[in-house]
Formats: sequence, structure tokens, C-alpha cells
Amino acid sequence: MKRMIALFCIGTSLMFGCSSDEEAPGEQSGNIEFSEPSDEMGATPAEISIVPISNSVEFPEATIAMSTSEADADSTAFAFNVEGYELGAQTEGPHKDLLANSAGGQHIHLIVDNGPYSAHYKPMATKMLGEGHHTVLAFLSRSYHESVKNAASFAVENITVGEVAGENPADLSAPHMFYSRPKGTYSKVDGENLMLDFFLVNCDLAPDGYTVKATINESEFVIDKWTPYVINGLTPGTTTVTLELFDANGVSVASPFNPVTREVTIEE
Repeated sequence: MKRMIALFCIGTSLMFGCSSDEEAPGEQSGNIEFSEPSDEMGATPAEISIVPISNSVEFPEATIAMSTSEADADSTAFAFNVEGYELGAQTEGPHKDLLANSAGGQHIHLIVDNGPYSAHYKPMATKMLGEGHHTVLAFLSRSYHESVKNAASFAVENITVGEVAGENPADLSAPHMFYSRPKGTYSKVDGENLMLDFFLVNCDLAPDGYTVKATINESEFVIDKWTPYVINGLTPGTTTVTLELFDANGVSVASPFNPVTREVTIEE
């Protein structure tokens, strides 16, 4: 049976407007302890629940800018100018030893057309985009894959490859949501505490404003604070995660990236 869980939180004031493509090397984790969901949240320890992550190290001065070579169907090169943030460093704080953490350190998540991100530990990347219209988002990531959420911690750009008719369907002045985590395959230990994280452009979340509905298998949650969450209560096997951005009137936001559904695997 589906259940809807409302997280009543104060909305934050954020308004936003050649390295390997492999997933973070040497991920390692342990069990993380969070307070049990309250009765008001409607979850019991035997059910799926989501719990907000707090106390992450903030990087208010971190910035990233992105430039590209001439887009080519075979290869497009990206260069990043990163300031106030050290790529390759381990993010300090309580979470790096508790959540799935990259031995490669802090990095860039590069997302094309809201597909699964690739992780880049140096300020450069190459992608085969293919002919057509594309939207490319790059944002700074902590070593344990939590996005840095500030007004300059991301860069987003529309790119057209080849002779393609029409305009890019993604209006970059409009609100958008991009999926980040969870992603791929996790060990049984890592699957006990999967991080749920996404990136917003041109909007923020609030109880009386934009919200995100997260559907995890058959459990539904309404998220009204832009922060990462830990998913608890999953079992080995395939988990389906769907995220959908809604406006203040409860209408699904018109975007080529909304909603988005991913499958992740937790090993036995």
C-alpha cells in the first residue's frame, strides 16, 4: 500500500538561478546512525523511511564555471574552472566514513540530459553527446557524493550537436530538477543507508512553494526542504526511485527532465 509522508521543514533561501567517467573509485562506508522517524512521519523501522542529512561541511565560496570545445558527435571536451573547492580532497565531517565515500575525494558530477552522472576528479572531461539538442549540468560534489548547493556551485548549458531543427526543449530560465543519487549497484552494507540527492535550478523548496515527491518502490514522500536524505529500510534486490518536481499549486513542473525514474541494485 502506498503511503504519503509530508516532511514539514523550513525552506532554505537558496535560489539558483581528460578524466575518467568511472564511478567514484574505492567507495567505502559503514553503518550510519540517524534518529528514528517520528510517529508523525508515519514510518516504522520495518518500513522504508527517509531521514534528512545534516551537519555537512558547507562550501559557501565554492564556484565552478564550464566551457566546451566545439560540440562534436564523436567527442566534446569540457573544461572546468573551480575556485574555493579542492578537487581530490576528502570532505571532512561525520559523513565521509559513514556513507558511500570516494577514495578519489571531492569531484564534479557531470550530467547530460538528466542521465546518470559521471564523476570527474580533475577539471576536465570528454563526452560523446551524439547529434541533437543536449543539456549539460556540472556541479561540485563532496567526496561522499552530496552536491554542494549554492548559487555558484554549478554550471548548466544547452549544447546542440550537428544540424538539428528546432530549439532546445530545455528553457534554462525555467525551474528544473536533476537526479543525482542513488545510482548503480551498492553492497548490502551501503544499501542500509542510501543517500537521496538531487539538484535544483531556478527554484527552491518550501512547504508553500515547490516540492519534490519521491516514490521509492511503493512508498511516497513529499520533500519540502532541499537537503540530502538517507533512505532506510531497503532490502537486497532492485529498488526503483522516482522524483517529480511540483509547483506551489501542486502541478507537475513542465520540464524535459521531470519526472525521472531510476533503478538501483542492492547486493545480497
